Amino acid sequence: MTDCKIRNADLDSLLDAVVTLETREEAYRLFEDLCTAAELSAMAQRFRLAVMLRNKATHQQIVEQTGSSTATVARVSRCLRHGAGGYALVMDRRERVERTDGAE
Repeated sequence: MTDCKIRNADLDSLLDAVVTLETREEAYRLFEDLCTAAELSAMAQRFRLAVMLRNKATHQQIVEQTGSSTATVARVSRCLRHGAGGYALVMDRRERVERTDGAE
């Protein structure tokens, strides 16, 4: 378990709800109700940056390719190096699933 500074009962309830989702469509439905389009876009962008950083893209390449600010790229980079490990957790799982799906 991480030492989450924002942990509270409301967030626990939300995250418990998120882990009940079974499909991408269900996730779309919840997140469309829960977040603004701008919030979803920002989260998707940060995840894209994390993937690019993990794939060894430089900060400058990412800024040029995505139009993201250097501050956002730096924040995501810090999270990858010193964060709670969430990005790595889901990227590792996705890679495992892709390898398994590709092996069929």
